[in-house]
Amino acid sequence: MPKIAEIEGTPNPNALKFVLREPLTWGISRSFDSAEQAKDDPLASALFDIDHVTNVFYVDRWITITQDGEADWQDLARAVADPIRAAPGATSQTAATIAAADELLANLSPEDQQRLERINILLDEEVRPFLQNDGGDLHIVGLEGNTLRIHYQGACGTCPSSISGTLRGIENLLKTIEPNIELISE
Repeated sequence: MPKIAEIEGTPNPNALKFVLREPLTWGISRSFDSAEQAKDDPLASALFDIDHVTNVFYVDRWITITQDGEADWQDLARAVADPIRAAPGATSQTAATIAAADELLANLSPEDQQRLERINILLDEEVRPFLQNDGGDLHIVGLEGNTLRIHYQGACGTCPSSISGTLRGIENLLKTIEPNIELISE
């Protein structure tokens, strides 16, 4: 059962990041935008049962909860703390999650697989640590020609700056290795 070490604000005023003493996962992120998406995940499902919760994102030792903007954070933080504390600790990686990541690569040409690998290395070094520090992340949805489709997760999913400024900043960074890349957020 994870214990909450601290609670941090994020650049998104509707999201809080809960830093935990024990990991929930080992490097596998889980992101849910609705109770329907979360129905097979006990922790996320329990959090969506709480009024005003609109997004649940967790990985390793932290979880970000996003609300609809109608709740008082002090009350909501107390309400979500119980399901977080009751969650089971991390287990080994699931084959389904690994298979989903491998499927994206399997459908790409060898050249595009190399391009995506370079892109991921740059994102891992220069972008993801900052997004994760703010309670979010990004997931690559697809690479088609010069179009890279991403999906923001956690606090980044509804943060006004991620839709414009952050997206353009990431695109400009990626242009240093892929001059013709176009970045689209889904």
